[in-house]
This record gives sequence, structure tokens and C-alpha cells, in this order.
Amino acid sequence: MSGPSNHDYHLVEPSKWPVIGAISVFLMAIGGVFSLHDVPFVIYVFYAGITGLLLTFIGWSRDVVAEAQGGCHTPTVQIGLRYGMVLFIASEVMFFVVWFWAYFNAALFPAGNEAIGGVWPPQGIEVFDPWHIPFVNTLVLLLSGTTVTWAHHAMLEGNRKGLKLGLWCTVLLGILFTSLQAYEYSHAAFAFGGNIYGSTFFMATGFHGFHVIIGTIFLSVCLYRAYIGHFTPKQHFGFEAAAWYWHFVDVVWLFLFTSIYWWGSGI
Repeated sequence: MSGPSNHDYHLVEPSKWPVIGAISVFLMAIGGVFSLHDVPFVIYVFYAGITGLLLTFIGWSRDVVAEAQGGCHTPTVQIGLRYGMVLFIASEVMFFVVWFWAYFNAALFPAGNEAIGGVWPPQGIEVFDPWHIPFVNTLVLLLSGTTVTWAHHAMLEGNRKGLKLGLWCTVLLGILFTSLQAYEYSHAAFAFGGNIYGSTFFMATGFHGFHVIIGTIFLSVCLYRAYIGHFTPKQHFGFEAAAWYWHFVDVVWLFLFTSIYWWGSGI
């Protein structure tokens, strides 16, 4: 719907994006599966699916922003959006439960596993020192949590300069975190395949790194919207959702640092 409604609910108009998104995911699945069987040229089907999915993300997000700016997101609608974001973050928590489960299943009971030498970390694995780059990255993410909170409170007080500055700091800290993690990965003394430590380490930390990249993009969009005049003390769910997501990323990293880098290093 375009323009404010005369009731508390938002009745959405028909959209092409669910259909395009479903077709794109189907193409990604077909292209991905058949490329594993060395079917020629099918990888381009996978790329077409990715392209369609990205267009869906961009187009659908643009439509939602237009609805918000048009007055469709009433306080009642915003409650539903908040519930949706909470459920989305809860589903993301379940993903990380899987990676932590796999890690602790191997780390807590190494004695019965001859393949890893009965010890954890496995024999021959040179782990990262948790007090070098991992600790620096912990400080970076914790600092980014304070800057995004600063931006949030500045927005609630109508301080648009503080909102922009806080978002700039958060985005740059997110980029710094990703750069440091990429540097760390390039110096890893173990590979993803061939051992349970490498597989669980890279799946857990890499999946978190992917979330940092998504969160950085999310906040970058919020920064752009702040510059074009979006977000008010009463209408700012897009930024609020991004801030929640970023705090979720921060908390997951604390668990990763404590369990995988520190406790799992055997130091």
C-alpha cells in the first residue's frame, strides 16, 4: 500500500519478489548440485540464481523502506516487525548451536577418538594464540557494540550528527574485524579439510565472519538512509533491527573467543 492507512494494520500489495526469490533459490540449488557432478556450464545456472537472489534482497528491501517512509509501519505493525526480527535472530542462534555442538562433541571426548590422537587440540595442530589477533578482534567488536549503541541513543535524542558518526565508527570497525580475520585465516597452520579441528574451527568462526559482513552491509544501508533523512525518534525500526543483529554478532563472538580460541587452544 502507498501512503498512510486509516487503520492500524498494513495490507501489503501483491509483490513479484517472493516469486523471483523462490526461482532464484531453485536455480542456486540445481546449479550447485549439478556442478558437483562436473556437468558443463551448469555453474552459470548457480550464478544466475545468486544474481536473482541479490536482486530480490535489494528490491524487496527498497519496497519495505518505501512502505516505512509512506507511513504504513504504524506502531502496531512495528510490533509485528520486532517479533519477526526476534524470531529471525533466534533461528540464527540455532545455526551456531550446531557448530558449537560439533566442536564440543569432539573437544570434550577426545580420549575415544584415535583419529585425533586422544587429545584436544589434535596432535599436529598448531592453534592460534588467543591473545594476539583473536583478542584484538574481541576488543574491536566490543567497541563496535558501544558505537552502535551511541548511534542509537543519538537518534532517539534527535542528534543526527551523532547518529551518522556512531554508524561510521561501527561500519569501519566491522571492516577492520573482517580484515583482521582474513589476515588470521591466511596464516592458519591448519586447513579446513582433513581434520576435525580445522573443520569445526572454520565453520564456526567463518560462519560468524559471514554474519559480520552481512551486519556491516546492514549498517552501511542504515548509514546511507541516515544521510538522506530517514529515521526519526518514533520511526526507526530498520536501524533498530540492524543494531539488534549487531549485538547478536557481538555476543556470539564472545562465546567463540572463550570456547574455541581460549579454552580450545589448551593454553
